[in-house]
Amino acid sequence: MQRAHKVLPLEHEPQAGAAAADSGATVSEIVETLEEDILFGLLHPRERLIENDLIERFDAKRHVVRQALAELDRIGLVERPPGRSVTVKDLEPSEVEQIYAMRELLETAAAAWMPLPLERATLKEITEIQKRHDAAAAARDIRAMFRINIEFHRALFAHCGNHYLSEQIELLGKKAHAVRSFSITKPEHIESARHDHWHIIRALQKGDRTKLVSLCRDHIQVAKHAYIDAYQARVSARPQRA
Repeated sequence: MQRAHKVLPLEHEPQAGAAAADSGATVSEIVETLEEDILFGLLHPRERLIENDLIERFDAKRHVVRQALAELDRIGLVERPPGRSVTVKDLEPSEVEQIYAMRELLETAAAAWMPLPLERATLKEITEIQKRHDAAAAARDIRAMFRINIEFHRALFAHCGNHYLSEQIELLGKKAHAVRSFSITKPEHIESARHDHWHIIRALQKGDRTKLVSLCRDHIQVAKHAYIDAYQARVSARPQRA
C-alpha cells in the first residue's frame, strides 16, 4: 500500500513510541500512544497491530493490550474482524463524509445552544488554553498542539448546557483522528486552526452567535477535504488490474 502522506515539516517530529510508557504500561497509556501514532501517521490505514509486538513495546500484560485494542475499536480507530488481525481503520470517503456530517450537526447545535456572551471566568479559561496552543505551535511541538487542541474544544463545548452532547462531540472527534493525520503537521493548517480559535474566542466575547455557528461549521472542513483528496490520489496511484 502506498504511503504518500508522511511529511512532517516541523522541528519536533513525533517518533513512534515516543510516548510509550515505562514498565507496565496501563490501558490508557497504550491507548493514548497508539491514538497519537495514528493521528501523526506513524501507523497507517490497514496496518496490522500485533499483540506480541505491542506487549514488547509497552512491556504490558496481554490482557492490558487487549483492553487497549478494545478501547481503540470502541472509539473507531481500529478494526477487529473475528478471527483476523487488528488493523488501523481505513476510512472510505463516504465514512468520512458521514462522520463529519455528524460532527457539523452536533458542534453547530452546541454553538447554537451555548449561552452568550460567556461568563468572564469561562472566557478567560478558554483564552488561556489558546495561548498555550499558540506557544506549542511556535515551538513546533506537535504532540502538545494535539492535546491542547482537544482541551480547547472540550472547554468550549462543555458550556453548551448539555453534557451528553459535549460527550458525543468528543467521541466523534476521536473517530476523526485518522482523518486529521493528513493535515495536522502542515504549517498552513496549523496557522488556520490557530486563527479559527481566536475568531471563535472573539465571537464568544461579542456574543455573536451567527459567527460562532459558522466558525464551528467551517473549522472542521479543512481536515475532511485534505483526507478525501489524499485518499482519492492514493487510489488513483494504485496499479490497475488487467
